[in-house]
Amino acid sequence: MRPAAGSGSREYGIVRKFASRDALMEFRTSPEYLEWNALAVELTEGSGRVEELSGLESWFTLPGAPLKALPKWKMAVATFLGVFPTVLILNMTLGPAIRPWNFILGSVVFNAAVVISLNWVVMPVITRVLHPWLHSDEKKAAK
Repeated sequence: MRPAAGSGSREYGIVRKFASRDALMEFRTSPEYLEWNALAVELTEGSGRVEELSGLESWFTLPGAPLKALPKWKMAVATFLGVFPTVLILNMTLGPAIRPWNFILGSVVFNAAVVISLNWVVMPVITRVLHPWLHSDEKKAAK
């Protein structure tokens, strides 16, 4: 990513997304990556910086889109819109099936179902649907 026009910054960025931590580690230890890093040291000022997103903040970036800090209140609203219906639906469907179970085991299964649903189904849909609203401040700043 190039620096923003008119910013005076000389800082460029590279965004990489991986399907899994194993894929990331395989990439970082590959001969091609190590060779590129050795070459890049001679072409850059100072040392490089690595930032990893792996939690909630990664829900709010579309594949191929630059990483931008969003207002926390917008992320909170979008997260609520994902969590509330997910928990409600799972309470009505999975809840009755696991209610007779041991409390801790039932909680583990229920919470795992919430996290899996949010991470791979709900939040990708929410962020795509809400993308114009989530990133509306960026559009205003660009005008």
